[in-house]
Amino acid sequence: MTKQILLSTPHMGELEQKFVQEAFDTNWIAPVGPHVDAFEREFCDVVGSSHAAALSSGTAALHLALQLIGVSAGDEVFCSTLTFIATASPISYLGAKPVFIDSDRTSWNMNPELLREALDKRAKLGKLPKAVVIVHLYGQSCDIDPILAVCNDYEIPLIEDAAESLGASYKGRSPGSFGKIGIFSFNGNKIITTSGGGMLVSDDQKLVEKARFLATQARDPAPHYQHSEIGYNYRLSNVLAGIGRGQLCVLGDRVEARRRNFDFYKQALGNLPGIEFMPEAAFGKSTRWLSCLTIDPAAFGANREEVRLALAEEKIEARPVWKPLHLQPVFADCECIDGAVAEELFENGLCLPSGSNLTDEDLGRVTSAIAKIHKEHG
Repeated sequence: MTKQILLSTPHMGELEQKFVQEAFDTNWIAPVGPHVDAFEREFCDVVGSSHAAALSSGTAALHLALQLIGVSAGDEVFCSTLTFIATASPISYLGAKPVFIDSDRTSWNMNPELLREALDKRAKLGKLPKAVVIVHLYGQSCDIDPILAVCNDYEIPLIEDAAESLGASYKGRSPGSFGKIGIFSFNGNKIITTSGGGMLVSDDQKLVEKARFLATQARDPAPHYQHSEIGYNYRLSNVLAGIGRGQLCVLGDRVEARRRNFDFYKQALGNLPGIEFMPEAAFGKSTRWLSCLTIDPAAFGANREEVRLALAEEKIEARPVWKPLHLQPVFADCECIDGAVAEELFENGLCLPSGSNLTDEDLGRVTSAIAKIHKEHG
């Protein structure tokens, strides 16, 4: 039987089971507990933020982040368009409306010049958004400095969706540590995983304390169950936090393994006509969470979808680059500032298998299959 090569699978180390066993041995199974506290501290040490709240998902972290800075019904929130829907869904949870911003070609992330132009125009109209949400895509940071500068000019809170970029850097610092609030994801396909989970980080202690309060059903300090606000069941369990602690210990190894995948692909496929790999911007270091490339069908001989389907025939999972959110039916009535770059990347972009546990044989199967497609169609 030919082995299936999946896009990005969990990669466990040696410490995760030790921490989980400790949770069982002490009967700390429920949400919160010593592993949660330790995971938050250790995570802060890694990303350089002062405070963190471990939560049930990255989406939950974004939901709380938006609520914490006061986003409510009728507000607008500027948001990257080239991303997974979980970046924008929490905006809708609160009754607000996303306004999408196109990507630049340098990083595939939000275009800082488009953002400034849009905010300058909105300022003249007296219609500034309540917040800006940027995404650090596929393991690569946005160009944060100009984005943060214009947000500061207009006193607009910046939220960083760093779900895909734990372990990356921007001018020597971790994405997610620059804005008012940063969020991370530990979903099963991420660079490290707790099976499901997320983290909210900030240098504002009161914001993080409020996040923890809201995430535990907003229970007032009383001997009985009393609630003065509506809260959520968003806290991470002590068991999953134990997995996270073990995964955090090997983060550097996981980053290097994924960068090695990318280097393997680029060396094997970089000279094929029509193939261009996602660039690494000069301002930082990407984790290469997913190895992404674009395919010019005229030069390569087959388009992105034909390549994806041919790989599937070989039991190799590949996926298109995110479909821009302004093209999603659920956001059909939302404004988008430009969008042509994101649309082109979606049309031609493909994500290759990128797990940190891939072997040379796995990578060789992928590159051989793509070279074969070109040979047959080019």
